[in-house]
Amino acid sequence: MKKITMLLLLLVVTTGFSQGINDYQYVLLPNKFGFQKSENQYNISTLAKMMLEKYGFEVYFENSKKPDELTLDHCKAIHANVEKVPGFLSTNVVITLKDCRGNVLFTSQEGKSKEKEYRVAYNEAFREAARSFDGLNYKYNNQKEATAKLTQEVSSPEISVAQSAARTGGTLSAQPIPNGYQLVDNTPKVVLRIYKTSKPDSYTAISDKNNGLVFKKGEEWFFEYYDADKLISEKLDIKF
Repeated sequence: MKKITMLLLLLVVTTGFSQGINDYQYVLLPNKFGFQKSENQYNISTLAKMMLEKYGFEVYFENSKKPDELTLDHCKAIHANVEKVPGFLSTNVVITLKDCRGNVLFTSQEGKSKEKEYRVAYNEAFREAARSFDGLNYKYNNQKEATAKLTQEVSSPEISVAQSAARTGGTLSAQPIPNGYQLVDNTPKVVLRIYKTSKPDSYTAISDKNNGLVFKKGEEWFFEYYDADKLISEKLDIKF
């Protein structure tokens, strides 16, 4: 009875992961994995991109040109990573898929290799870990995206410039956090969390209600995001 219960629980968890993953069209890969000393060392980055594309994902590196909706909102993508796992006399890796808030959506089996040459070992270990994706059965559920695209085709794009008191009524202080800053008003209240991108003066941004992009235009800062298929641009006063 205990074995049956555990099996049913595993089935429910796996199904939940698959449903969550099917809601994503894009996958973002870091420019360099943690174990790499340079970009695409051992050709693992290219291998990871090819593998994910093979299973139907649309894959981009963080420093590459991306669709506008993904540039404005990195939460539209799964964040993939190849992580080295400690092992005795072997090279071990796992492949993880997480959402933009760090919640784990999928973890592969551990790939192992006892080859002494790192290039061969990492490639062998990665390919073994990648076999886990055979059972993922990924298929993008694009019903919402198709509806949004149809709406955009029949209506001309519109940009609204908002002067929101919550974000533009005063100076926002930038306080460092891992990989970015949190922007705090004089309440004090955290209004936005912004995260570094490959471009200077350009950040992905997360607020309580909207995800988008914070960037500098001339000497002024703006927060842009979509609200009901309308592009909103808010002017910010940020003190770093």
